[in-house]
Amino acid sequence: MTNDKDSKPRKSRVTPVSRTRRFFKLAGMTASVAGNYAGQKIRRQFTDEQTHDEQKAESYDKMAARIVDTLGELKGAVMKVGQVASQTQDFLPKEFSKALQRLQKEAPPMDFDVIAKQIEEELGASHKSLFATFDEEPYAAASIGQVHRATTREGQDVIVKVQYPGVGGSVDSDLKQLRLALKLGGLLKMPKESVDQLFAEIRARLVEELDYENEARNVDLFRGFHKDEPKVLIPAVLPGLSSRRVLTMEYVAGDHVSEVTTERYYQTIINEIGELLFRTMADQLFRFKAIHGDPHAGNFAFRPDGTLIIYDFGCVKKLKPEIVEAYRKSVNAALAEDYAALDRFMIDLGVRVEEMPAVDEAYYALWRDIIIQPFSDETYDFKSGDVHLKVAAKSNTVFKHLASFKPPVETLFIDRMIAGHYWIMKGLGVQAAFKPLLDQYLKTESS
Repeated sequence: MTNDKDSKPRKSRVTPVSRTRRFFKLAGMTASVAGNYAGQKIRRQFTDEQTHDEQKAESYDKMAARIVDTLGELKGAVMKVGQVASQTQDFLPKEFSKALQRLQKEAPPMDFDVIAKQIEEELGASHKSLFATFDEEPYAAASIGQVHRATTREGQDVIVKVQYPGVGGSVDSDLKQLRLALKLGGLLKMPKESVDQLFAEIRARLVEELDYENEARNVDLFRGFHKDEPKVLIPAVLPGLSSRRVLTMEYVAGDHVSEVTTERYYQTIINEIGELLFRTMADQLFRFKAIHGDPHAGNFAFRPDGTLIIYDFGCVKKLKPEIVEAYRKSVNAALAEDYAALDRFMIDLGVRVEEMPAVDEAYYALWRDIIIQPFSDETYDFKSGDVHLKVAAKSNTVFKHLASFKPPVETLFIDRMIAGHYWIMKGLGVQAAFKPLLDQYLKTESS
């Protein structure tokens, strides 16, 4: 859910896409991607290495553009998967992750007649009878639904999230077509077993996210987690105006990350917000073992008094205690540069394939030295930070070790959470030395 109150969508309205049209659109996308890949393989036989790399990058760009255009038009499950993929570099070439970031931007809104009908079918009455006021212009539009401002009959300001009709019924066919397109495009750089696990997890999270009653339960859960932190706000749900496909919540306003500037916020406040973000993330991981699974900038807002607001709990990943403990031990071993221990803990974590020989310590050291930068004893300036550039520069080393690693889905969600928070910290311009705070979370076993 976005909180950008000053930039309501002004794009042309769209109407729901039928299942038949969805199928043919996705099938056309798949055929185009497969054709590009086949052409690339043929050209490979007649070109040198440098020319091949250039042609492959160009081919990837074309395939990415076709996929992004199709997913953005169709909305629903496939667009949501594209948004998820844009936040991870784990299983797609970098050209795709970059192109898929376009899907994070606001989608064209749905025609309001469709929204009004959905509200009446879900809540048993029209929006005019249920609410004192209801803004027909959407506050935000996204992949599986859109948000409207409203006022209850009691005068409370609320936002109403309405799911697009038919989204749930297209999940399985959408995922099947998307997976086929990625496979035929030679884009899935993971073993089949890992791909099966990944798509099964994506499906499970999507099904949960489409259930707004489940999201309401998640909201209550996380409000309980952070109840003792006065500067962490999570908007409450209004159960009487909510259902499986309509979710009404109190309106809690804040500034988008792009509005947090040194002209409006003291740097000390920005740094305090950064520490609060870090503690919130670490608490969810190490204490509560349940993490906010959609950590993009639109789901966080801020206030000049240092308040952090968290939106959208449709995607929540609950973690097994043994995974969290193995993760804690792995981070400790990496910090201590004990790479033999790190290799053992990576096996415990399920990341490293036990049957394969121990991984070269130099490989672990390479990634440790890059990722550790924001967590040293010295103040790190996230605005000028270049961890993402160094990760991208060394991404080719990952493919040389694919046989040794098979990351479980749990770690992909953890990595996604950390990466999402890195980008938010960077957008805010946080300056902090997180090492002492990190040590507090790492020094004792998870309970």
